[in-house]
Amino acid sequence: MDAELLLAHALGRPRTALLTLDDVDDDVAARFAALLDQRAQRVPLQHLTGRAPFRHLELAVGPGVFVPRPETEQLVEWALGRLAGVPEPVVVDLGSGSGAIALSIAHEHAGARVTAVERDPQALEWTRHNAVLRAGVGDRPVTVLAGDMTDAGLLTGLDGTVDLVVSNPPYVPDGARVPREVADHDPPLALWGGPDGLDVVRGLLRTAARLLRDGGALGIEHADQQGGALPALVRAHGAFGDVADHPDLAGRPRFTTARRAARD
Repeated sequence: MDAELLLAHALGRPRTALLTLDDVDDDVAARFAALLDQRAQRVPLQHLTGRAPFRHLELAVGPGVFVPRPETEQLVEWALGRLAGVPEPVVVDLGSGSGAIALSIAHEHAGARVTAVERDPQALEWTRHNAVLRAGVGDRPVTVLAGDMTDAGLLTGLDGTVDLVVSNPPYVPDGARVPREVADHDPPLALWGGPDGLDVVRGLLRTAARLLRDGGALGIEHADQQGGALPALVRAHGAFGDVADHPDLAGRPRFTTARRAARD
């Protein structure tokens, strides 16, 4: 599949066009060979094509930004279900990266007022780029903000008003073995989450508890080994109820959800 997608990219044509292709010009063959060499060196396919499909979108990606994974689409599906029937929900995506979650919600819920927060300056450029592209095709604009999801001063003007906080935070435990595509090409700020992988999540929970209105929803992606630890962390925080964990399509633990408990 990678080879087919790279050949289609070298041709500047859709993959389905290969079905009727008999031959390629020498310059296309040379571009294709160069792409194959890079892929053999474990450069991510999405960096070579410059595109990453995510739900109904095609996002621009490249060096400096985390490549969105299909597993995250399930978190977006849950989020949209929680927002159904809310005409203009206020949504905050913490650690937005390419903007996959924020832009998908804005695309699929026309009334959503979405803010995307990203700390990494390089990744932030991709967030902004994709937000401009999506606004250019008619989606409701997403507000893109430089900021740290653990910062006590982040978005204080929204305290107690947010309907949904969602995040795919850095959750890989320090020192864990990951594929070369990840280790060599995904930005470190999007990956490493401390000794147990949950250091950033602890700060995220403080921010989410402050931002969410009573009854507001929280969704956090995690590693498949954290299906017990992350829900336990959310319960222990004290500001959340209805804590549950959800599997991805392969049946592996993938994201934790909760509801903001009523304030005293």
